[in-house]
Amino acid sequence: MRQGLAMARPLRIERAGAWYHLTGRGIERRLIYTDDRTDDRDRRRWLALLAEAASSFRWRVCGYVLMDNHYHLMLQTGRCVKKPET
Repeated sequence: MRQGLAMARPLRIERAGAWYHLTGRGIERRLIYTDDRTDDRDRRRWLALLAEAASSFRWRVCGYVLMDNHYHLMLQTGRCVKKPET
């Protein structure tokens, strides 16, 4: 491995009905939404994409927090997209 390159995380096993706490952060903790406090278009677009993904994958989104440079999601899976390896 070349110096400075990181390996990706191993794939996670997804189970139907499982609860997941997901987080995402901007690179170098930079802002992930370009809007300001008076205009929340980026955040509304992000929530629309989340709703689309939740519908497609049958997730139940139980909670979320959108911070300036990161987010938290709490969701429950409805069905498995990938079968767990045995």
